[in-house]
Amino acid sequence: MRIDVVSIFPEYLAALELSLIGKARQDGLLQLDVHDLRDFTTDKHRTVDDTPYGGGAGMVMKPEPWAQALESVLPADESRRPVLIVPSPAGEVFTQAAAHELAEEEHLVFACGRYEGIDERVLDWAQERFTVRPMSLGDYVLNGGEVAVLAMVEAIGRLVPGVVGNPESLVEESHSDGLLEYPVYTKPSQWRDKEVPEVLLSGNHAKIARFRRDEQLLRTLRRRPDLIARLDPGTLDKADKALLDSQGYTVSASGIAQSPADR
Repeated sequence: MRIDVVSIFPEYLAALELSLIGKARQDGLLQLDVHDLRDFTTDKHRTVDDTPYGGGAGMVMKPEPWAQALESVLPADESRRPVLIVPSPAGEVFTQAAAHELAEEEHLVFACGRYEGIDERVLDWAQERFTVRPMSLGDYVLNGGEVAVLAMVEAIGRLVPGVVGNPESLVEESHSDGLLEYPVYTKPSQWRDKEVPEVLLSGNHAKIARFRRDEQLLRTLRRRPDLIARLDPGTLDKADKALLDSQGYTVSASGIAQSPADR
């Protein structure tokens, strides 16, 4: 996979040289390049922003440096359209499902906006050359796109085959099946008067699997009940439904909802 990141703070992305993403770069699994937007300016001050038309607070990033920067990362084959991801609180919410989808792409380009954002005409212009996807980490505002890019590149990059040493760990983590991950424990079995759940020491793999599934459901109910409502009822077995029923949730063919008496 090829990843290009354009930013006015390329040093902000130095973390991508570390840990699994850094190793994947060294091993050739990820071709990841960071580009300084100011290299595509033409004035001595390397200006990338100007005042907004119509007035208002803040500054807006100028279109021409962005166009030149994005043109520089386009492939020679015009039929191959990279995906241009623009971190923005006005974008679609980035999810684990989106990470899986983007991990299938050959070429991703990230445009790190700053100030009040990038001149909207850049996105309109880019539509002819890229698949443009404004994306948000959540319903809050950051100073720029770099933090979001660090999170998204890590979430996407770790799904590229070979990046994570044990592929099974990707299957069991939070959001992989619509639920939060179950709690995990390690040695010693007793620590500061707190013990590891006995079932995990039993060696009974069927009981361990059931315990972990129950813990996933209970943790999700406590912390993210909105995820429970999105589950496909067809993916739930009899034990799942019994546990949800014990917690005041009704499972039907049409969906999962909290029982009226428990609301």
